[in-house]
Amino acid sequence: MEKLKEAREKINEIDQEMARLFEERMQTSKVIAEYKKEHGLPIYDAAREQAVIEQNKGFIKDYEIGSYYPRFLSDVMAISKQYQEHLISGTRIAYSGIEGAFANIAATKIFPYGKAISYPDFRAAYEAVENGECDCCVLPVENSYAGEVGQVMDLMFSGSLYVNGIYTLRIAQNLLGVEGASLKDVKTVVSHPQALAQCAGYIRKKGYQTEDYSNTAAAAKAVRDKNDPSVAAIASVETARLYGLSVLDHDINERAENSTRFAVFSRAENRRLSTSDGNFILMFTVKNEVGALAQALNVLGSYGFNMRALRSRPMKDLAWEYYFYIEAEGDETGQNGADMLRHLGLHCDMLKVVGHFSDEVILQED
Repeated sequence: MEKLKEAREKINEIDQEMARLFEERMQTSKVIAEYKKEHGLPIYDAAREQAVIEQNKGFIKDYEIGSYYPRFLSDVMAISKQYQEHLISGTRIAYSGIEGAFANIAATKIFPYGKAISYPDFRAAYEAVENGECDCCVLPVENSYAGEVGQVMDLMFSGSLYVNGIYTLRIAQNLLGVEGASLKDVKTVVSHPQALAQCAGYIRKKGYQTEDYSNTAAAAKAVRDKNDPSVAAIASVETARLYGLSVLDHDINERAENSTRFAVFSRAENRRLSTSDGNFILMFTVKNEVGALAQALNVLGSYGFNMRALRSRPMKDLAWEYYFYIEAEGDETGQNGADMLRHLGLHCDMLKVVGHFSDEVILQED
């Protein structure tokens, strides 16, 4: 009995110390939550959690109980995430379109605890963050079928926000009709022009008429409101559920691989990235000199930065003048990066780092 009493007293001492450490850990989680809200970062970071588990399980010396520790850590981190979600559940996320649009789907997947706020266009959503109406915005930057989204690129170039995350959402287009409708009833399909283009082969084969809408969700809403079995929308399965429509045909886009990259913009710059998975975005204009662009591009390679993407866009206020967009791998916040930017600046009239992000996250559509 004496040994049992001593063991229980020891457990009480350990529990008291663990309670103190738990409180300290949760207070630190609050600091992290505040940082994530300010920088438009999601609560869940799978890579970070796995890295913590792999590192910390090495601290356990007793092999017999070592297998239990990862579960203990997972439970602690799950509680921490719940607390962070509670702290920043009021985060306001701007997006362009209406409920059920792909931008809305992306926003709610990235920030499931936040409040997604609809805006009529890209600029309105972007400016809602600039003026403090919202904490961050989720906007499309590129589609695998249609290419870059020029309006958003222009906002990146001229605006004040930073990109703190890139997420890819697979876009599966489906034919949606009112309840009770069938494929043989459909005569007209309505959707966003890009969605119609992505399904052009299917539409042509079926002999449907088409009608443009501002986005796929608006088209689905119109089909619901018309309640006409001869009119169907092209949109997502999630949109069908939202507006009470039936899926008449699945995955009707011509290319199996159809995805859109979304960027998260916020007023604060996120510079806390590891060198192993860091990426950064540069935008610049070059001097009007022979070979200036080639020299600028050579600078990145000479400092060991791998360029993943290069695009050009016409400047709105200067005819036949262009700005350039680069995505590169590496951490440009250290001394090597500072030297690279200084050297690059010698060939540029304007140069700015638009943002930093870890490796892209793939969002799965339901």
